[in-house]
Amino acid sequence: MAAAYSDDLRDRVLAACDRGMETHEVAELFLVSPAWVRRVKQCRRETGRTRPLPVGGRRPHKIDRVLLAELVRAQPDATLKELRQRLGVPCALSSIWHALDALKLSFKKSRSTPPSRTARTSPSVARRGSCGVPVSIRVA
Repeated sequence: MAAAYSDDLRDRVLAACDRGMETHEVAELFLVSPAWVRRVKQCRRETGRTRPLPVGGRRPHKIDRVLLAELVRAQPDATLKELRQRLGVPCALSSIWHALDALKLSFKKSRSTPPSRTARTSPSVARRGSCGVPVSIRVA
């Protein structure tokens, strides 16, 4: 993404406009578009601001990370939707995920948890051959 025009250029463009030059003349003189000159003049007229707004970065966090960490400690298997509901903050699920990531909390099961109580439903007793057919049923 291109950078904003310098403050010095903005000041010179506005000074030329203040001296009575037409928008298209100022644009030709400083090699900028007439639309940009109009926007700079309009911004100064409506807000008094002549400097560009900051670009990029994240907005301030709406999520209380201390509370989020306590919620995860209380119920480690809660889903992102459940955590958002308990936080009571209207935000995207990705925001919750980014906050968890910043807290270095993971969704992966830890090896210290006991294994599942369910077993395989049909254990393989017969040995398999090269084509995937059990050896005991193979036809010659």
